[in-house]
Amino acid sequence: MSARVSPGSSTDADVAAAQIRVLVPDLPVADALIEALRGIDARRWYTNGGALSVEFERALAALVARRSKVAQHCVTTSSGSTALEIALACLRLPASSRVLLPAYTFPATANAVLRAGHVPVLCDICPDTWSLTPALARAALARERFDAVLPVAVFGVPLPVEAWDAFGVETGVPVIIDAAAALGAMGGAQRAVIAYSLHATKPLGIGEGGVVATASAAFAARVRRMANHGFESGEVTTPGTNARLSEYAAAIGLAQLARWPCVFARRRAIWNRYRDGLADVRGVSLQAGTDDPPAVLTVTTDVAAEAVARSLARDSIETRRWYAPPLHRHRAYANVAHAVPAGDLPVTTHVAAHAIGLPFHTALSMDDVDRVVRALALALENRTRERARPAAIVSHTGTEASAAERGDA
Repeated sequence: MSARVSPGSSTDADVAAAQIRVLVPDLPVADALIEALRGIDARRWYTNGGALSVEFERALAALVARRSKVAQHCVTTSSGSTALEIALACLRLPASSRVLLPAYTFPATANAVLRAGHVPVLCDICPDTWSLTPALARAALARERFDAVLPVAVFGVPLPVEAWDAFGVETGVPVIIDAAAALGAMGGAQRAVIAYSLHATKPLGIGEGGVVATASAAFAARVRRMANHGFESGEVTTPGTNARLSEYAAAIGLAQLARWPCVFARRRAIWNRYRDGLADVRGVSLQAGTDDPPAVLTVTTDVAAEAVARSLARDSIETRRWYAPPLHRHRAYANVAHAVPAGDLPVTTHVAAHAIGLPFHTALSMDDVDRVVRALALALENRTRERARPAAIVSHTGTEASAAERGDA
């Protein structure tokens, strides 16, 4: 028998319509692509380094260099994952080399290490930035050997590329930065290689795609060969793969770059509204280093994130617990990854349990932001009150247990 809906009550459709989504991609509309698509038709050049791909790579190099004044070469790939995998392969490390990376990251980071034939070495993170820092890497290197380091720009918050360049010079350990969500926010490096993602959910997304950025023309040429099956002058000089970006994807990329200043300004306005609102919410901590808007808005709360997520869901507010579980809790890495130091990676474990992703995208209104902030504040207030109120426990006599019986005294 179907349930009757009382006048004034919400139907499933009402709830769906009222839901605030956690992430909504913002890509160019079809009309913005028509001229570029007609140009592709006229040239009949669809992939393999066509005119749009060349133009897109040059524009990306200018965007990355603008943030740090370091000249860059950018090579596009079919995805952020292939960008990371090819960059690792182009280091030409011996098989089964040990690569240090944070335990708090998306599994693609560890997968790239494994697909390159190497061993992931998991490290704990900084409690403020939630990232692997040069100081943590130096401490890990003092304990045991690793052959490369793969820091991550967690949630698109930029890493200090100058500090990582200094680490590479000091230690001789090559650095590849997984900056999947940080394109447009993080500048290039003199020494470190940076891999970006162009996935639809990224702030500067095109659907699918990736970018390898480097100050070395020789390294960029190596990446380009690897992404084209390893061909050099008609001969395969090293085994590669097919990771080229199509002209269609480049057309979307150029249209996206044209609108990027407006997209970024909108994201900044929403971010500023969130920061103002969250500053008054007790029990919430923001990730350090978020002067510019992050790729996704993740906060940590004083209570477990799972309970907060349930509370916000009742208010039709979608959330996401990114990087939960962290890498060391995935079965796939149980027998292939090692932790430095050995143990439970306490900061990673705590952040993963208390971090929750809030709605953050250009489709939000300021009223939406205010509604999320109010709902979060209420959820935390209610959870704090529940924790402070001892639950009634029935004793062996059948009456409510005393404080002594509960173990509260």
